[in-house]
Amino acid sequence: MSRLIVVSNRVATPTETKGSAGGLAVGVFGALKEKGGVWFGWSGDVVSETVANAGPTLEQDGNVTFATVGLTRKDYDQYYRGFSNATLWPVFHYRNDLACYERIEYAGYRRVNAWLAHRLMKLLKPDDDIWVHDYHLLPFAEALRAEGVTNRIGFFLHIPFPAPQILINIPPHEELVKSLCCYDLVGFQTTSDQTAFHDYITRHAHGKVDQDNRVEAFGRTLRTGVYRIGIFPDEIAEQAKRYESRQHVLELKQSLEGRKLIMSVDRLDYSKGLVERFRAFEHLLERSPEWRGNVTLVQIAPPTRSDVVTYQQIRQELEYEAGRINGKYSGLDYTPIRYLNQRYDRWKLMSLFRESQVGFVTPLHDGMNLVAKEYVAAQNPDDPGVLVLSTFAGAAAELTAALLVNPHDSAGVCEALQRALSMPLDERRSRHETNMDALRRNDLGVWRDSFLHDLQAVPASRSRT
Repeated sequence: MSRLIVVSNRVATPTETKGSAGGLAVGVFGALKEKGGVWFGWSGDVVSETVANAGPTLEQDGNVTFATVGLTRKDYDQYYRGFSNATLWPVFHYRNDLACYERIEYAGYRRVNAWLAHRLMKLLKPDDDIWVHDYHLLPFAEALRAEGVTNRIGFFLHIPFPAPQILINIPPHEELVKSLCCYDLVGFQTTSDQTAFHDYITRHAHGKVDQDNRVEAFGRTLRTGVYRIGIFPDEIAEQAKRYESRQHVLELKQSLEGRKLIMSVDRLDYSKGLVERFRAFEHLLERSPEWRGNVTLVQIAPPTRSDVVTYQQIRQELEYEAGRINGKYSGLDYTPIRYLNQRYDRWKLMSLFRESQVGFVTPLHDGMNLVAKEYVAAQNPDDPGVLVLSTFAGAAAELTAALLVNPHDSAGVCEALQRALSMPLDERRSRHETNMDALRRNDLGVWRDSFLHDLQAVPASRSRT
């Protein structure tokens, strides 16, 4: 039986895989435990060149090897902070206005991918299946092929894939798509992402796409598929129920003094629509005075990529908006927005979700958004909250019983909040049941197993050009 080799930008620690990590970590670790194998990637540390070139650090957990390497400051600046997060991330989230392209950073991005591929070579066996994750590693298969690797290699993109007219704003767009075509299977979160890739292949790469999603381009053949990443909803439901009487939940309930609670949890990122969300909540307080003093929005937004200028700017803007709205509507015993720029353990978040009447998830663009799914799963089925969800989240295609909104329409989002806060119990139960059925049909195991099944269907010894 072939081993599984998982490659991702960051590698979860063995401790994180046992409960504190999210979707990617839980999903791939389950597959690794079943098949045995290696999880390879960056440790998260910036190290000296000597340490970086010393070889991977190996940690064993049963039949799984965690293999990590450090990055030098130059590699971190060019590969991670530079091209990955200053160019690819904004463009793939339809924010060309925030993208910055530097040739030297792109060269560093490709150099680090080649360096990582070379570091992995000593850990590979001829029959290993390789599963590569996300936008940091678009050229990884190409680098492995250059090293002579003929193993099956699959790639899954966790973020949106942009329409061709957006993607071509990246000067080396053709090189990037050609690199993707070195994989045997490329997976996307949604049908629209897959369609955008196919459109590029036919319009810009002069390639072909058949009815079975087989792609021919740049002298190579591969397949594409849609694999909607999920969660294990019943595990989250049990976890949320188990912790609902913990001190942090009791303190929150006491501080609300009977007010209704709207919960939002996001990384501090411009793709999440946080400023627009605050303004929609302000719209609610303006249009519906009866909610002033009777509803509180708790926004948890842990900092991320704090050394990237655009992330510093969104933090400043969000802090300003929270202060402005609170200054306008606060009372001596009431603060409408509680904005927490800090990280919370996952089990705490699930129990807080369970106590809230509304889940507020309104990204401007998102690959899937597991927070939306976690919110639904964490609810008390006897008295569930209502999910207000952006149509631009991949989860919207599955969670059809949520109140779907356009985050750019402040009045429309306000109306959805009003409806959610006032929704009768029978309707809330019906919507929750519908959404839970969807989560169970397409849980995290289905995502993982369907992708690996399709990857293993690739002939192991086929020739590649």
